[in-house]
Amino acid sequence: MNETDSVRTVAIGSDHSSVSQKQTLKTCLEAVGYRVVDVGCFGSDRVDYPDIAVEVCRKVVSGACDRGIVLDGAGIGSCMAANKIKGIRAALCYDLRTVVNSREHNNANVLTLGGPLHGIDQLCEMAKTWLATRFGGGRHIVRVNKVMKLERGEV
Repeated sequence: MNETDSVRTVAIGSDHSSVSQKQTLKTCLEAVGYRVVDVGCFGSDRVDYPDIAVEVCRKVVSGACDRGIVLDGAGIGSCMAANKIKGIRAALCYDLRTVVNSREHNNANVLTLGGPLHGIDQLCEMAKTWLATRFGGGRHIVRVNKVMKLERGEV
């Protein structure tokens, strides 16, 4: 996907702490026209957030999904795990300002959120805004390219 394409397909996943928020967010995104691929988890049995983050990231890196969203207790662990996957630029966001910045300035392709830390209306608004916000390019592309060089071990 390039920066002029619109987002159609979103991978979504959560650990056990955020299953209900994930399901409601999935419904919210489908209601406005996104195709949502849910990679789990689907119940209250404990799962490890890195496993869920990896599954979301695989969907994004493979091109099966345009972007990904991961929810866990605080969003921190999922962000750390996601950023270990080559080709992923995950951003932990906590309000609309950070959501927009993560896309406009950093071209984030995975959003991580602390499911229990936000009301469902806020989660839906943040996710919809993040999915609709385009990368600004310009001076920001130089910085994103530097981040990608770090990933490739060129620095």
